Amino acid sequence: MKLFPRLFLGHLLVILVALAALFLMAELTAPSFYRHHVEQMVTLLGPEGRALRPDLENGMRRTLNAALIAAAPFAVLVAVVTAFLTSRRIVQSVQLLSEGSQALAVGRTGQRLPETGRDELAVLARNFNVMASSLERVEQDRVALIGNVGHELRTPLAALRGYAEALTDGVIAPERVSPAIAREVRTMERLASDLSMVSRVEAGQVALQPVTFHARELLMAAAERFEDAYRERQVALTWSEQSGPLAVRADFERSLQVLSNLLTNALRHVPDGGQVTVTACLAGRDVMFAVQDNGSGIPAEHLGRIFERFYRVDPARTRGEGSGVGLTIARGLAEQMGGCLEVKSGPAGSTFRFALPASSGGSP
Repeated sequence: MKLFPRLFLGHLLVILVALAALFLMAELTAPSFYRHHVEQMVTLLGPEGRALRPDLENGMRRTLNAALIAAAPFAVLVAVVTAFLTSRRIVQSVQLLSEGSQALAVGRTGQRLPETGRDELAVLARNFNVMASSLERVEQDRVALIGNVGHELRTPLAALRGYAEALTDGVIAPERVSPAIAREVRTMERLASDLSMVSRVEAGQVALQPVTFHARELLMAAAERFEDAYRERQVALTWSEQSGPLAVRADFERSLQVLSNLLTNALRHVPDGGQVTVTACLAGRDVMFAVQDNGSGIPAEHLGRIFERFYRVDPARTRGEGSGVGLTIARGLAEQMGGCLEVKSGPAGSTFRFALPASSGGSP
């Protein structure tokens, strides 16, 4: 039997039981209510009133029963209409939920349910819509991932095909193309490494080896790594740290990876001839590192999503320059090392700040 008939028959059964209970309780309790009035009437009538007491009680009982019987059809009609409307609303909500879940099952993640009322069915509809929105975003991320990976692989693969054809035709010497082939292979390796890393970071499966080191060591290692790249773009890279030793307790290589991702992101978005400043200072029980650039900044509507994997603020401008997971990896690593990563942005540029636990033991 379908849900609506079952609900409707269940309501009717409740109505019949309620009517039977009403008549039974009326028969049991009504005499205690009208007996006082019968006694008053008997007193007023005098001695002959005593002989009329049974008739008065029977008359009141019949009157009460007649009133209940007369009111019963109207009450049943109201109850049936109410049961019908209530059952239909429940069934409609269940049908909408069923249709919505079937739509999600076949990939139509844009399906939404109307959110009316404040009862459990409305809460269920809201929860369904939240789930559908999450699934829709996951699907969008999946499509974006396929598109990004396809685009990232297309360029190096096209280059490798060209080099292979040139080698086959003998129009170019192997020693001339080997550096280019190695470069394209490194590009594909970087993409594969980024995809693997973001999966492990989100799963919390990155192995960490905490050590104690100075903040200056991290700054100098990053400066050495990015010196040539920043010089090529004529972008000034400056460093400063709080006076006195700043001892950090974290994984050095992963900390360098976080800072490197932020510096790569800054270089990608700052104009030629711009400036990037990296600072380190003590902030409570953490050492705070900040990467500030004088680029165009990040629009407010994008700030809440820039740490999402594969999310690009400007796909047209950054396509081909990264896999779109650098900031995701940076935040995940910072959090796994007991720190955090946040961003502030305005028309004058952006500032990424990440905190790492300070060493309680002082110097390394």
